[in-house]
Amino acid sequence: MTIRLRAHHLLCMLTYVGKGYTPAFTAGYDRIAERLSRGEEIVIVEGPDDVCAPLLGEAEPHCFNESVLERDWQAARDVGDLLGRRIGVGERIAPDALLLARLRSGFAAGLTRTACTGCEWTGLCGAVVANGWSGVKVGGPPC
Repeated sequence: MTIRLRAHHLLCMLTYVGKGYTPAFTAGYDRIAERLSRGEEIVIVEGPDDVCAPLLGEAEPHCFNESVLERDWQAARDVGDLLGRRIGVGERIAPDALLLARLRSGFAAGLTRTACTGCEWTGLCGAVVANGWSGVKVGGPPC
């Protein structure tokens, strides 16, 4: 199987520690985190993805907001620059230990955080980095 992720979720997955918008969202993300940790392939999509799925039944899911689409664009650009490759719709990525370590290093250094500006989870993500990635559910802390 393949995990469908929008570009900014390449950043969110790095600091995911089991907190989320709703219990259904968190349960779904936990399942996705397990799959990512097993190295299941990611395909980049435009708009709502597998992480967003539990929120799509809300009256006005934020997943469609222009600000979220902008977040995706910024994340794709920054992650692509960090990895030296294009990150766009249809791109396939293997979330192996080397990739996660490179993404976490860039995230900790602030190289890929443009997309995080204005995000309500920024404080939590900063705390996860400050605590040495303790408790992350995708791939575990870097060596």
